[in-house]
Amino acid sequence: MKALPIYLDYNATTPLLPGVLDAMLPYLRDDFGNPSSNHIYGHRARAAVERARELVAFLIGCDAEEVVFTSGGTEASNMAIRGVAEAADNPSRIVTSVIEHPATSNTCVHLEKQGHVVSRVAVDRDGRMDMDALRSALAVPTALVTIMHSNNETGVIQPLAEISQAAHAAGAVMHTDAAQSVGKVPVDVDELNVDLLSIVGHKLYAPQGVGALYVRRGTRLAPLVFGGNHEAGRRAGTENVAGIVGLGAACEIASRDLESTRARLEALRDLLWASLCEQVPAIALNGHGAQRLPNTLNVRFPGVTASALLAVATGIAASAGSACHEGSEAPSAVLTAMGLGTDAALSSVRLSVGRATTESQVVSAADELARAWRQAERGL
Repeated sequence: MKALPIYLDYNATTPLLPGVLDAMLPYLRDDFGNPSSNHIYGHRARAAVERARELVAFLIGCDAEEVVFTSGGTEASNMAIRGVAEAADNPSRIVTSVIEHPATSNTCVHLEKQGHVVSRVAVDRDGRMDMDALRSALAVPTALVTIMHSNNETGVIQPLAEISQAAHAAGAVMHTDAAQSVGKVPVDVDELNVDLLSIVGHKLYAPQGVGALYVRRGTRLAPLVFGGNHEAGRRAGTENVAGIVGLGAACEIASRDLESTRARLEALRDLLWASLCEQVPAIALNGHGAQRLPNTLNVRFPGVTASALLAVATGIAASAGSACHEGSEAPSAVLTAMGLGTDAALSSVRLSVGRATTESQVVSAADELARAWRQAERGL
């Protein structure tokens, strides 16, 4: 039986940690109750949901009552962005960036069609926010600023506390998509000074199909989903108890060993980069050299396209960009917004390591990618 390729796509999704699966299993079997039911089965499910809420809140430094469970990050960001816009008395103005995830960028496009105004701020060649351009955009009355904390393709981390300060000085609500950050780097809602923050379960070793939105107390949001009075009336629908328990368990694990895991991932990422540099002349890094996630590399392989490289490197599972865009030969909008030309953007590969990655896998992956680059460059 052929061995599976080395997985270097942890920014796309992560496997369940054993402790997460163990925490979930009772709620897939015996403790199957509806959290809204007023009997022992419902009470057990409700207690599990509220315990998970406390664990999520502890990881990001907020009160449990400020955590709303969702079906994932896309719903969380929709709930935040559309919720603020639709709670306004008149069509509102939104400021965002040119490098957002589709969960944000496509929501903004939808709101434009409804009469809202969207201003998109540029980033520099390192993928960091142009703060002068942001302050200029905020000179016009603005209801919401939505800027991601770290980019899913490059791993570049934004100066979010500074962005939030500018947003609040302009009287705007501040939302951030922290899908890639939570569980990898410290995320504290008060230090970041945000009002809304999106969390995704399957980016931090919880299951797919669950997420959360932090909503600072007093923030006005129109509901996205209508129905019962679930989640204190903020998000209708019977809770995904097992998924929520899994998210809580993943947050508890992240809280416990965040710094040690961060250091280990950074060492693996840097080993991968050093190994590639030794074997691929003129390889280049996309994004800021220091202000980035500890597990992420976005690199340009000279003279080949990423799709051609990955077609040859069958021993590696990686992405030519965001998993949301796989299958497209169009250059990454994130990379072109950073000033890369079409050829450079098309030659870029996202490599992301994770908790299960080993040093030997990193060395083998670098060798495989270098071999594939030499073969693809020759057109063989």
